[in-house]
This record gives sequence, structure tokens and C-alpha cells, in this order.
Amino acid sequence: MQKQGEKPSARIRARHVLILGGLGALGPLANDMYVPSLPTLSHDLAATTSQAQLTLSAFILGLALGQIVAGPISDARGRRWPLLIGVAVYVLTSLLCAIAPSMAILIPLRFIQGVAGAAGVALALAMVSDLYSGITQARFFSLLMQINGLAPMLAPLLGGQLLRVTSWHGIFVTLALAAVLLLAVSALGLGETLPVSQRQRGGITTTLSAFRELLMDRRFVGYALSCGFAFTACIIYISVSPFVLQNIYGISPQLLGIIFGINALGIVIMAQVNARLVGRVPSQHLLSYGYAMIALGGMALLVVVLSGIGLIGILPAFFILTSSLGLIMPNATTLAMANTRAAGSAAALLGVLQLAIGAVVAPLVGLGGSASALPMAASIAAFALATLLTFILLCRPARA
Repeated sequence: MQKQGEKPSARIRARHVLILGGLGALGPLANDMYVPSLPTLSHDLAATTSQAQLTLSAFILGLALGQIVAGPISDARGRRWPLLIGVAVYVLTSLLCAIAPSMAILIPLRFIQGVAGAAGVALALAMVSDLYSGITQARFFSLLMQINGLAPMLAPLLGGQLLRVTSWHGIFVTLALAAVLLLAVSALGLGETLPVSQRQRGGITTTLSAFRELLMDRRFVGYALSCGFAFTACIIYISVSPFVLQNIYGISPQLLGIIFGINALGIVIMAQVNARLVGRVPSQHLLSYGYAMIALGGMALLVVVLSGIGLIGILPAFFILTSSLGLIMPNATTLAMANTRAAGSAAALLGVLQLAIGAVVAPLVGLGGSASALPMAASIAAFALATLLTFILLCRPARA
């Protein structure tokens, strides 16, 4: 276990990568594993497409708001117990989602599941800041991005295969079992990373002061907001494309999982490229390449949908769009969390700005229905361009 007061390490430990990476993957797993079953879920619960997408948005919104609670609490009380409690609640709500009889019950449960999962996502980032610094920290964030890229890559594949032997109910049970495993290894292999001497005091006043200081930092807001717009474009892709690809282009749930897996593999590849370049190329430059990629992917998607080219144009555009996250997420996180002593609060604000926009926008895009790919493509292109413009306006000039 990590000893309290231990100085940041210059060497990345495999145990930290596996545990913190797994905790950070709780969100992608819960969001992506049952994506192939969304059409079936909406049929079973007599729901519309937009209502089914609300189960995604409710989770993402809970994931965002939960970080506002978990982050500051961990700054004041330490990381370990908020983390363990959050994962335990995640296990319980996953099981309750499996037996939900209606959308009216499933949507609130998904929100609570997101709030609980936020502890793993936000506190994993805060623990990295506790344990590592400098280039080592940046490389660790790249490793986390690779693991978090594997999660959405494997989750739809696993979800699609699970649908051969079970239903969406069984997928939620699988999520609960995965969280039980993470709870056990976290309890046994991860100690407290924030010494008592470094914890914040002053209660809600100190928390609000930390949030205010972060929100007054133009570059922090720029990195967080631009990253949030990028994430929103990908949330729209995750939540709307299953309906578009299956209803318009006749893609099966199993093939959909493979497509999602290939696109997520792009995230892993770009995160690996980023990890090798960190230290030789400034993070600011790497981030600008990522934002250029997502703008290119978004505009290409809109063009191919308008032209009616079909899957031969849509699938490469999706790949470029999602791959860009391998450069965007680790570098935006590193730059946003640099020079802050309230790592939990910073991680919380990052999470809110990254997730909340997508949680609101995705079901609105779903109201456009699944008879045309144009609402999805136009929305993705708009947020991809907003990502690049926000970076240009708020994040320059900035130190790498």
C-alpha cells in the first residue's frame, strides 16, 4: 500500500496503472457495454429512442455531478474511503438496474449509478496527481487513456456477445461483477495517497474557494471546456450511432460492437503515440494535433452524410473522430491539472465540464429520430469545430 506522506514517484508502478485504470474505466464500461442492446431495451420497456438514450444521459449526468461531490470530499477527507464507498454503491445500483421494470425506474437508477461511478473516475485522476508529477504524470495519464480506450473497445464487443446468451439485464449483472472485483483489488492493493497534512480544511467555504480559483483560470476553463466539447461529440456518436447504423444501414448488434471496438482501438493507438512523444513534444502541441483531428473527423462525417456516400465514408470519419481522444484526453488533463493543489476539485470540475454538456445534448439529438443520419452528423461536426475554436481562443498562449 502507498504510505502516507510518500513523495511523488519517478517510476510508474504497474499496480497503480491496473487499479487506477480499472477505476477510471468504470464509466466507459457502464456507458458502452449495453450500447448494442439499446434498441432491444427500448422495445422491452416500451420506450422511444430518445427515452432509451436518456439512460445514457442520466448516467453521464450522474457521473459529472458525482465528481463535484467526490472530488472536494477527497481533498478534505482523503481518497481511500470515498473511493471504496462509491464503488460499493456502484455495485448495488448495477444490480438494481438489472431488474428495473420500466424507464421511470431505470433512468433514476442510472443517474445514481453514475454518481457512484464518479468516485472511481475522479479519484483515479486525483490519485495520479498525488503519486506522480511532471513528465511521469503525463505518461501515466497516457497509460490511463490507453486503458480507458480498451474499455469502450472491449465493452461493446462483450455486450454484443453477451446478447447471444442473455439480455440487457445480464449486461448490468456483468457490470456489477466487474465492480466487485475492482472493489476487492482497490481495498487490498491501494492505500491512502493524500497525507493528512496536505488535506484541505475549511469545509464548503474552502471547496467553493477552490472552484472559484479554478474557474477564474482562463487556461483551465479553456482546456476543460474544449475537452468537454470533444467528449460531447463522442457521446453523440456513442448514443446515436447505434440507432443510425442498425436502423438505416442494417448493422447487427454484433457487428456494431466490432465497429465500436475498431474505433476505440484508434484511441489506444493514439494514446500510445502520445506516451512516446510526451517529453519530446510539448503537450500543448500534441493537444493541438488532437483538436485538429477531431475537427477533421467531424467535418468529414457531415460531408459524407450530405453526399450520401454511405458506410464507406461514415466509418473512416468515425475512426478519425474517436482516435483524436487518444491525444486530447491525456494532454488536456495534464495541462488543466498542472499547478493546482486541489487535485480532487480540479478533477471534479474537469469531469463536470467534460460530461454534463454531452448528457444534455445527446437526448436532444435523439429527438431528431433515427430515420436520417444528418442530425447526428451536424451535431458532431458543430461540437468538433467548437472544440478547436475554444482551444484557439482560451488556451493560447500557454506553457506546455
